[in-house]
Amino acid sequence: MKTNYIEFKKQRELGEILSDTFAFLRAEFKPFFSTYLKIVGPFLLVMILALIGYMFYIGDTFNYMLIDGGNGTSNIAIIAFVALLYIFSIIAVYVMSQSTVLHYIKSYANGKGTTDFDTIKKEVYGSFWSFIGLGILVGISVMVGFIFCIIPGIYLYVPLVLSFSVLVFNKMSVSDAYSYCFKLVKDEWWITFATLFIIGIIVTVATYAFAIPTVIYQYMKMGIFSGEMDAENMMGTVQDPIYIVLNIISTLGQFILNLISIIGAVFVYFNLNEKKNFTGTYEQIESLGKISDI
Repeated sequence: MKTNYIEFKKQRELGEILSDTFAFLRAEFKPFFSTYLKIVGPFLLVMILALIGYMFYIGDTFNYMLIDGGNGTSNIAIIAFVALLYIFSIIAVYVMSQSTVLHYIKSYANGKGTTDFDTIKKEVYGSFWSFIGLGILVGISVMVGFIFCIIPGIYLYVPLVLSFSVLVFNKMSVSDAYSYCFKLVKDEWWITFATLFIIGIIVTVATYAFAIPTVIYQYMKMGIFSGEMDAENMMGTVQDPIYIVLNIISTLGQFILNLISIIGAVFVYFNLNEKKNFTGTYEQIESLGKISDI
């Protein structure tokens, strides 16, 4: 067992969940991100290329329509293709990120601080469609909840965000994970909401920090600060290499920071699971029994 090993399977207060989330990232920074980039990296690359292509072609089309007086229809098919590629790549990156984090933690917890890359990779790819299916169920449920009223949407979001952890750590099917997460959060909804809310605020503030340089540069190029707005500069900004690089950094920052939310949700899951099932406690008792037998 590692000297800086962090036990996931135990009860924690809100402050401990927050501190241990960042402690885990600090302790596992190199192996965690090495595993993450090896598995999710190719999908991130496709997403970045699609983003660059989308920004280039949409900027070219607007320039042609507003400056050259054309209708810009020649690039519409390309824009539609690149936009769809970008959307699907975002979905793939999000799914792979979620799955990689959860399976990394699963390997970390089972190995008491050591991880097996081959097992993680195999389980991530093997559970891809399960994550897609569960993601669709969660997305539709939360969306319907927000459509009817904001409060049902928030109520549904709190347990359903833990359903992915249930899927991985409880080895349940999509439907079972979907239903079990409500039992897991029963009588603990408010503290779960408070924990996820605080983690969400931290991640949101950090995400805005990544976006600020892009917004400032865009305003400068558009002439807002000088009070002289120009249509050509507004459209040219989209194709500006510096603006594209800043957009890429901002987008990557959002996905990397989202990992904090996923890890925090895992700690919330294990906290609730210990309160309900005492899984970690039973494992510790069994390990003590084995040691005494020896």
